[in-house]
Amino acid sequence: MSEVPDVRARVRERYASIAEGASCGCGCGCESETASTRAASRTASTSGCCTRAGEEDALLRLGYTPEQAAAIPEGADLGLGCGNPIAHADVKTGETVLDLGCGAGIDVFLAAQKVGPQGRAIGVDMTAAMIERARAGARRGGATNVEFRLGEIEHLPVADASVDAVISNCVINLSPEKAQVFREAKRVLRPGGRLVVSDLVWERAVPDDVRARVDALCGCVAGASLKPDYLRLIEEAGFRDVEVVEEGRYAEPALAPAEEESIHDAMSAVVSIKVRAFAPAAQGRSTSTS
Repeated sequence: MSEVPDVRARVRERYASIAEGASCGCGCGCESETASTRAASRTASTSGCCTRAGEEDALLRLGYTPEQAAAIPEGADLGLGCGNPIAHADVKTGETVLDLGCGAGIDVFLAAQKVGPQGRAIGVDMTAAMIERARAGARRGGATNVEFRLGEIEHLPVADASVDAVISNCVINLSPEKAQVFREAKRVLRPGGRLVVSDLVWERAVPDDVRARVDALCGCVAGASLKPDYLRLIEEAGFRDVEVVEEGRYAEPALAPAEEESIHDAMSAVVSIKVRAFAPAAQGRSTSTS
């Protein structure tokens, strides 16, 4: 476990740099297997995903609607996601939604719009600069039903059984203690509550040395699990009805054609999955709706 603080320190440093504007977070996106999204991917790469036009293209490619893209407060999208967890979370008016590793708040703000004034959207992030940026965005936008808390997703500053939905977007892959993250998610969910995460996983094992070089090229896949292991951890945390509701091919914007074949082959093994699962319901209640 001695490496855990080192991993957290590296992740915190990288994302603090992004939050403070010293580097761009784009490059963690994915694309589905359609001609239209491949075309969008090419457009985003030529326009630059850190430009406004590039941001909008990248959001559409990740599954956000044009209306959602337009509703995101300025500065909340840092290009760090690999999907749209809100799309599968079935968020309702008056609910409480918790975002693990909220960054600058993109999905928190979208959840807040869905839950309305009677509900609440909470974001937790371990990077102080991210929390400061998210809070500033909330102040600028006059959002009164959002809250951003500094903390680790392995030790959530959230009460037991206090939220209806837990979401996360391309963050859990970075945690050195994924099993603990899923246990914490279950702890804070009300009976029958739902977990919806978008994350990166490996479809197959690749040599450790190649995987290390891939991680150096794109930190978004650092520490990602094999897909079956990832799903197993969710089940072992006590969730029910664990289901991959969407899957997309990982994009490779950081890699040049000249990169060695083994790197490209390894990158082809990385996919973005959207997983939905449910906390056990109270006796006599169903865990899902159909």
